[in-house]
Amino acid sequence: MAKTKELAKDTRNKIVDLHQAEKTESAIGKQLKLMPLKEESDMLTDMEEEDQYDKHHDFLTGDESFTCSQTENTSSRKISQKMVTSYFACFQCGKSFSQHENLQVHLQLHTGESPFTCQQCGNIFTQKGSLNRHMRIHIGEKPYTCPQCGKSFDQYGNLKVHMRVHTGESPFTCQQCGKCFSRKGNLNYHMRVHTGESPFTCQQCGISFTVKGSLTRHMRIHTGEKPYTCPQCGESFEQHGNLKVHMRIHTGEKPYTCPQCEKSFDQHWNLKVHMRVHTGEKPYKCTQCGKSFDRHGNFKAHVRVHTGEKPYTCTQCGKSFTQKGHLEVHMRIHTGEKPFTCQQCGKSFSRKEILDKHKTIHTGEDEFRSTWTS
Repeated sequence: MAKTKELAKDTRNKIVDLHQAEKTESAIGKQLKLMPLKEESDMLTDMEEEDQYDKHHDFLTGDESFTCSQTENTSSRKISQKMVTSYFACFQCGKSFSQHENLQVHLQLHTGESPFTCQQCGNIFTQKGSLNRHMRIHIGEKPYTCPQCGKSFDQYGNLKVHMRVHTGESPFTCQQCGKCFSRKGNLNYHMRVHTGESPFTCQQCGISFTVKGSLTRHMRIHTGEKPYTCPQCGESFEQHGNLKVHMRIHTGEKPYTCPQCEKSFDQHWNLKVHMRVHTGEKPYKCTQCGKSFDRHGNFKAHVRVHTGEKPYTCTQCGKSFTQKGHLEVHMRIHTGEKPFTCQQCGKSFSRKEILDKHKTIHTGEDEFRSTWTS
């Protein structure tokens, strides 16, 4: 008798479970009709994963255990939930989204539509948040500050990367040469050194670049665009880095200090060149006479001694010069400009060396007077 009751109870449970499964299947069918789903292959993968999960796990909570039928119901609910939370699929690439708004934003990648445009420089963005972050470049807002050195950034990601300066972390390593990088993007760019890839080509002059940003900056040479303007004097620049350096004229900031003599510079490159005073390094050597130089500009000007080239020509009298500075001094003959003034007598001169010789009059050195009055 007891066995008969137990069998009847088990039969009723199975009927309830079957009814529950039919309800779940009906609900899923309605969702399938109403909503665009993932690709069939993706859904099968999700179902197979859930099936494998249920086969290999028994769930126990206190003294209670989930029966096979309860596990099957849980599995059905999980499958149903997965379908509900990923039902907006892109018809072009198959990518799925849980919200219709996210799908709409994604579709702009295929259509080329970008509704958010920067009114200052014309850059376009697919999301409003990206435009808001970009605007910090123009307004100078930098809400993320390094707790160790006080340097500020317009994006949290940049602060996160900057912190590796203090920690010394360089988690991205080149497998070919072993060089390490603090940014993954820098490693990707570096790999082009080994592959020789330069995928970004200027359509006007044919120069190729390994980085898209370099091509974008290069194009401003052709367009004349200078989107970065100094808020204090109005001077404009084609690169944000140049504006950043220019601002140090107004602030007087010189963040690069020589560790040997403590002389400071507004640009890292100037510090690098200055260090050659201490090291004696002269990396630029003339192949014709063997003379060496610590600056490339000086080397370039020296080469003209051998070639006879005089690229700087006076527009008023036609006289030519090997160096730009020599032309600027020469132009004072035509303009009458005398920018060097004696602080003792107020007399002005067109060249600094003439002022230096003039000062000997006040110090009592007569050799200047005999030289310049003869």
